[in-house]
Amino acid sequence: MTREEQNKEQKEGYALAIRYLNNAKETLKKAGKEGRRFKDTKYVSSASGIAYRGVLVALDIWLKLKCANLPKSDKHGRKKGVSVDFYRKNLMNRDKKLLDDYNDVYDSLHLLGYYDCIRSVATIEDGFKLAEEIIERIRPEVQNA
Repeated sequence: MTREEQNKEQKEGYALAIRYLNNAKETLKKAGKEGRRFKDTKYVSSASGIAYRGVLVALDIWLKLKCANLPKSDKHGRKKGVSVDFYRKNLMNRDKKLLDDYNDVYDSLHLLGYYDCIRSVATIEDGFKLAEEIIERIRPEVQNA
């Protein structure tokens, strides 16, 4: 793959991460709020999963830039051997602040929001804020690649 093709792939991947996050925000609006709680857990769960996926897309791009060996995706888009531990290990070796933020996003969006369907507005909004910060933090490195 030429350098130009790599740059194009990285910019498209970054745009996809932004798209995921924007779609997640739109989905979360459908959950509605009732005080400090969201009304509809279906939308909270869906939005949390979409936002977390956007973070993973952004981290994949960032890790490729940092020369991490990401396994190839299978025909379903799954990467064999890639799990939360894969991201933690690779982030620990490269950027501990990013690792801390990733762990918080994993907890608030993936575990609490997606799996547990927590309705706490504060928890989910904090997770979304961190997801956006992670994606934004990666932007300059993608643009300068």
